[in-house]
Amino acid sequence: MPRGCCPRSTSLVDGTLIQAWASHKSFRPKDGINDQTPSGPGRNAQADWKGKARSNDTHESSTDPDARLFRKSHNTASILCDLGHALMENRSGLIVSAVVTHADGSGERAAALAMLDVMPGKQPKTLGADKAYDTQDFVANCRERNVTPHVASNDTRRGGSAIDARTTRHQGYALSQTIRKRIEEHFGWGKTVGRIRQTVYRGLRRVDQHFKLTMTASNILRIARMPAAVPRGAAT
Repeated sequence: MPRGCCPRSTSLVDGTLIQAWASHKSFRPKDGINDQTPSGPGRNAQADWKGKARSNDTHESSTDPDARLFRKSHNTASILCDLGHALMENRSGLIVSAVVTHADGSGERAAALAMLDVMPGKQPKTLGADKAYDTQDFVANCRERNVTPHVASNDTRRGGSAIDARTTRHQGYALSQTIRKRIEEHFGWGKTVGRIRQTVYRGLRRVDQHFKLTMTASNILRIARMPAAVPRGAAT
């Protein structure tokens, strides 16, 4: 590396759904009018809202008002949930920033930019991400921050991918895409062991604390599995 050249900081970002501690029956109109037709006797009867429009603009959960009705893709069902976001440093595989936000279509990209803004250092950075981050606005916002967006190309989106050969031709781009899936290891451990698949807490602040503690615990386990550093000059 030439003298005076700063090493490039490489990181990855991704988001995951955290199912809220609230049921669909708690998702009621904000005007207080009950739009659910009970299909049986008792206090906990099945509710039927088939054919009735339900959205976050007109409805909210009476159990957890911070939860939002959201689905990750067109092939999945909508659930009441929050969005957990994590920023991972490539070389160590450790989570360096984590936050929970309301679940919406732009939440992942907004959270990624917010986490980048508090990252220390002025050196050039790269950011690996999946196709959900391949938008003109996000790519432009990254470059304004001296961050090279190594996001997966989404050629099927309207207008085509915001990433072109200026970025994809570099070896670092392919490396970011290869390493990108490692962040799923933190989410996978968190959902199976850390109990963030469906949180038992209500309210965005408490869910955020639960998510941060879970990612911290995942980091500790990863550090424990790292090979011990070999002292300089020691025989190998």
